[in-house]
Amino acid sequence: MEMVNAIGRRKASVARVYFTKGEGKIVVNGKDLKEYFPQENIQTNVTDPFKILELDSAIYDIQVNVKGGGFKGQSEAIRMAVSRALVKIDEDFKKTLRENKFLTRDAREVERKKYGKPKARKSFQFSKR
Repeated sequence: MEMVNAIGRRKASVARVYFTKGEGKIVVNGKDLKEYFPQENIQTNVTDPFKILELDSAIYDIQVNVKGGGFKGQSEAIRMAVSRALVKIDEDFKKTLRENKFLTRDAREVERKKYGKPKARKSFQFSKR
């Protein structure tokens, strides 16, 4: 295996993931995973595919470029990209990852604000008198 890459998207985030043989380093935008995502639950989002497949994440070095959105959307985009890359490595992982919804694109995005309204759908208070 030389290099495997994949793309994951969630909300406004796009993550590009590059797998190489290594000792388990996960680098997100030039920073270590624990430095980029300080929250424990957000870090687990990224490593979930390995836990579900009962794989040792120390086999691969993972290089991630992610942009757009907030930290939650970014971590879920990375999770999807990691899952897609693992499927490229071994087709047998597909069934398990699909059951856990790691390969499903969640296309829900924030609706844009409309003119004449304070938010996307909310209206200003209205009284007939």
